[in-house]
Amino acid sequence: LRVKYLMARLTHIALHVKDVEACKAFYMKYANLIVAHKRETNDQCIYWLSEKGKEEEFIFVLLPKGPGHLQSEQDFSHLGFALQSKTAVDEIAQQGKQDGLLLWEPRQEPYPVGYYCGILDPDGNRVEFSFGQPLG
Repeated sequence: LRVKYLMARLTHIALHVKDVEACKAFYMKYANLIVAHKRETNDQCIYWLSEKGKEEEFIFVLLPKGPGHLQSEQDFSHLGFALQSKTAVDEIAQQGKQDGLLLWEPRQEPYPVGYYCGILDPDGNRVEFSFGQPLG
């Protein structure tokens, strides 16, 4: 059943991660996210990350003491970030290779997929960096 009068808007995604500091550093380095808010509770930090200037539009929450993410080869679940060029995708892939995190070499797919590569975050989540998708 769909509620007709309600306009829902996606405001955040939260991940329960094993090493919140490593994940925060990863997303700041690879996705250029900033800490929009930090909350300390029970000697644990909860981070709200966002794109600079979009802190009130969409938040990426990192919750500590998670179990770690295990994902099978057949599971294509991932987070996706848009980049400004194919060169930027290549640079992310190169950095991922240097850091031992590259999952998918850059490749071109037909519209609407575009040009993309895949990197593994410290918790085991797959992260796609793309150019040419109609999003972002």
